[in-house]
Amino acid sequence: MEPAGPLNVGSVARLCANYDIKELRLVSPRCDPSDSEAVRMAVHGDAVLSDATIFPSLLEAVADCQLIAASCGRIDHGDMPLQSPEELAPWVQRGRTQGLRTALVFGREDRGLSNEELLVSQRIVQLHTGDLYPSLNLSHAVAVVLHELERERRLQAKSGSPSQSAPLSEIQASATELDDCLRDAEALLLEVGFLLEHTARARMAKVKGLVQRALIRSEEVALFRGMVRQLRWAARRNRP
Repeated sequence: MEPAGPLNVGSVARLCANYDIKELRLVSPRCDPSDSEAVRMAVHGDAVLSDATIFPSLLEAVADCQLIAASCGRIDHGDMPLQSPEELAPWVQRGRTQGLRTALVFGREDRGLSNEELLVSQRIVQLHTGDLYPSLNLSHAVAVVLHELERERRLQAKSGSPSQSAPLSEIQASATELDDCLRDAEALLLEVGFLLEHTARARMAKVKGLVQRALIRSEEVALFRGMVRQLRWAARRNRP
């Protein structure tokens, strides 16, 4: 999200090459990804860097991803549950073995991801650091997460026993499906007076966190959205 330093962008491209990550997506970068410093730091990841795709928003960047995990270095993340890299890795690897497209989202160098951006993901990972200065450099955070994912991949390959639980594709709704549905719900709740303008954002954030933790399926989102639309139609029809 909005990387400001070409050195970090180049370093992340190199890490992608180190860990066989094919795609680097940049959301509204605040630096030039083709800057000479970025190219110098990318080393053998120069192809990843040159092929990096730029998106105007986080939702657009992860629109085609079934699994989304975000990194959080801040303490004020609200009441959203956090996972360690060790807890996150089996979930990501399970999705990989099922051929699901997975996004790993990292925040801005200076202020990370907002709570609203964190809620786009189904999992939030917090890295192990000291209490006095918990925020890692962007590229260092990427390195820690990718290393843990590779360690899990090797462990499962060695054991030959990946998770046998239900396919994740039957569980996860996409970020855009969920966002569209909750926007409809928020509009309805504002219209009928359940939500107030000045508290709607905070209350809907809690709802979104609850739904994300529930691992809602696409068909369930469609059902819920249909209910919301029908309720709005009925409320307007019966309005004096």
